[in-house]
Amino acid sequence: MAEMQLQVNGKRLTVNVDPATPLLYVLTDDLALKGPRFGCGLGQCGCCSVLADGIEIRSCITPVSRVAGKSLTTLEGLPAYYAARMKVTPAPELHPLQQAMIAEQAVQCGYCYNGQIIKGAELLFKTPQPTEAQIRTAMNGHICRCGTYPRIMAAIQRAAKAMATTSTASTAEEVSRA
Repeated sequence: MAEMQLQVNGKRLTVNVDPATPLLYVLTDDLALKGPRFGCGLGQCGCCSVLADGIEIRSCITPVSRVAGKSLTTLEGLPAYYAARMKVTPAPELHPLQQAMIAEQAVQCGYCYNGQIIKGAELLFKTPQPTEAQIRTAMNGHICRCGTYPRIMAAIQRAAKAMATTSTASTAEEVSRA
């Protein structure tokens, strides 16, 4: 066992775990977070995805020691992460992609929800107006048992539009304050 310092959803936390413990187990068992889920346990389905310094990683195959010192964002922290990146105050209750997934009825059983949102959010931060091909490429490797891929695509496109509107509004607000 070792004392590990983690930064999760903007909070500095200390856990006492074996450094080889998969990050997923630390997040769910030690920190009681519900976003990342155990799916395949092999890093192939995406259910366990989290952001590490803004990059999606599969927490079921990532030893906790590998993320010490990195800023981790789970589904629970995504709205605050979005607000900080987009300079939106106050932070919304849901990330625009979470809102879009609800609006497009893309969530069925909930198995893939965490991974789809985390990867989709990473994509939208890197590529604010992704093409359909860019979305397909980015989302490859995230399995949806219910087959709602067309709805997930529509949700990402809807969120991109919403985020563009927010970005434009934030820029206009900054100019008016200057």
